[in-house]
Amino acid sequence: MARRIIECIPNFSEGRHPEVINAIETAIVEVPGILLLDRHLDTDHNRSVVTFAGPPGAVAQAAFSSIKVAAELIDLDHHQGEHPRIGATDVVPFVPISGVTMAECVAIAHALGKRVGDELGIPVYLYEKAATRPDRVNLEDIRRGEYEGLKETIGVDPDQAPDYGPNCLGTAGATVIGARHPLIAFNVYLNTEDVSIAKKIARAIRYSSGGLRYVKALGMLVKDRAQVSMNLTDFTQTPVFRVVEAIRGEAAQYGVTIHHSELVGLIPQSALVDSAQWYLQLDQFELDQVLETRLYNAIKDEPSFLEQLAAGTPTPGGGAAAAYAGAMAAALVAMVARLTLGKEKYEEVQDRMSQIASQADDLRVSLEGAASLDAQAFNAVIVAHRLPKGSKVEKTARSEAIERATHRAAIVPLQIARQATSVLKLATEVAKTGNVNAVTVAGSAGAIARAALRAAGLNVRINASNVSNREAADEWLQELTGLETQAQAAEAHLHAALKERAGLEA
Repeated sequence: MARRIIECIPNFSEGRHPEVINAIETAIVEVPGILLLDRHLDTDHNRSVVTFAGPPGAVAQAAFSSIKVAAELIDLDHHQGEHPRIGATDVVPFVPISGVTMAECVAIAHALGKRVGDELGIPVYLYEKAATRPDRVNLEDIRRGEYEGLKETIGVDPDQAPDYGPNCLGTAGATVIGARHPLIAFNVYLNTEDVSIAKKIARAIRYSSGGLRYVKALGMLVKDRAQVSMNLTDFTQTPVFRVVEAIRGEAAQYGVTIHHSELVGLIPQSALVDSAQWYLQLDQFELDQVLETRLYNAIKDEPSFLEQLAAGTPTPGGGAAAAYAGAMAAALVAMVARLTLGKEKYEEVQDRMSQIASQADDLRVSLEGAASLDAQAFNAVIVAHRLPKGSKVEKTARSEAIERATHRAAIVPLQIARQATSVLKLATEVAKTGNVNAVTVAGSAGAIARAALRAAGLNVRINASNVSNREAADEWLQELTGLETQAQAAEAHLHAALKERAGLEA
């Protein structure tokens, strides 16, 4: 059965203060089962796009946590940027990736919208597939007038009443939540400062003005260069190359050309392959002619995780091993829970065992993914240390890059430590109340989870010692100490359960 995976790509009205986005990202990755895939900070738009994925329940919780933190840290009354926006968390789309239907994403959007409105007091508008009204399907229709305009009309104009939440606006603004298919956020820069040309081109290519289907576009000035900012909502129907050539043709009429383009966030591989095939005129092209595709399909004996650990390379290392150990412990917890389900002797704990199995599955997926994230984080530290340090500007840039990378290299194992502690607590619970025939499996899960916490803690401490921001480092170390205290108590209860139910001394 395919894993149930949803992608979420919230947009936040902040791109100039990385510490704010760092806090939002921390709230996201603290949710078990979540994989943080990408972030894009844009200082000119003063906007950030964060991409994460995971099982439905975890994604919904991570989205709520990110909205909550953004509301606390972002004040729209003091926000300026090129991109249209109505909220601190401006838009939160859910995208079905695997084992999840669009209808389920719509239900999650509605449930999250109600929760945000009720608990955070933020007005919520539903869009795309989750829209409750035809005039709210398109995001640009909801955002028309932006935050400043909405402040004047909400509570006055009945048409501006939100789908959920209060009919009034605070400094966090409003949030648009919905469900949609994958889209490509794509910007094209022109070799001119004349923003009127970008606006004319955007008007010519966007569907709402009679242009290309599945294209949304705006013209704006970014970094002293005219930009056509786009969302391509279905690249299988209107491919990227067709959009680029349409812009090129329109630009030529004004005597300008394309300077460069950029992606915001992630893009499906097939969209790039389509463009390469078209531009290179590869009429007889087959996908398995791509070297990496052929290798992926042909290689059967890919190095195991243990072989990768044993290799003479910096990554994966201790943090990744801690994550993998934690994932194994979570798998054992799920095993005990499922060995308890359906047994008449354990009728009283059936509901709880079902919950534990689900929680352990989410933790396993998240920890397994964290093994790669830890390696990526440490690789970023290595890259930062290799930056040039000749001039004063280069030294400053290098120092800032090292600081950012080291922060990330501490945060990832701290998250592993959090999740390993959660696994240990679950292992203790199934040891106490789960199938007695599997009590030693629960004990093994607890022992491995404890080892994962210790290993992750070493990585937190070494990276905390290498950052300049001592306030942040002290917070990490304080939290780690608290986790170790919790783990010590859970371990004592685990030992007691092993002795009582199996006569074993730990």
